[in-house]
Amino acid sequence: MTITNEIREQVRQRANFACEFCGVTETDTGGELTIDHFRPITKGGDDGLGNLLYCCHRCNQYKLDYWSMQPDEPSLWNPRREPAAQHFLELDDGTLHPLTDEGAFTLNRLRLNRPPLVAYRVQKRQQVEEIRLLTRYREMVQLLEQLNTQLSVLTEEQRHLLEEQRELLKLLLSGRQ
Repeated sequence: MTITNEIREQVRQRANFACEFCGVTETDTGGELTIDHFRPITKGGDDGLGNLLYCCHRCNQYKLDYWSMQPDEPSLWNPRREPAAQHFLELDDGTLHPLTDEGAFTLNRLRLNRPPLVAYRVQKRQQVEEIRLLTRYREMVQLLEQLNTQLSVLTEEQRHLLEEQRELLKLLLSGRQ
């Protein structure tokens, strides 16, 4: 590989520091991932940014130097060109269901339903839901604080009105006598 540190950093940042195939991040793995040639050098690929992917070690290992050379050979999904949602549907149990032939081939080739990845997706979904609920909880707390402030203002206004009412009643009653 003749990839410079600058290009490597561009690929990492472009991928948001996550495997472009399975989504596992550097933080999740505890280190940097690998740079992969989507079209392998041995099959005519190059070191251009358009051919480079940020990839976890497992996806890279399972992909190897695959490249369909014949029209009847299945193609691998290119995450740089098409979104995952075009080829996969994530089910409630964390498994991916293929939506296209390319998706089915990629799913099998890269073993994207391997148990640790399925568990990872479920955990990520739970974290997203927890964040959503915490955000909603914070919004509710802010609304309750605003309501409490408004209630305090209204209570104070009511106290002043009651005082004025008492004074008026005193005046009315003192005028009758």
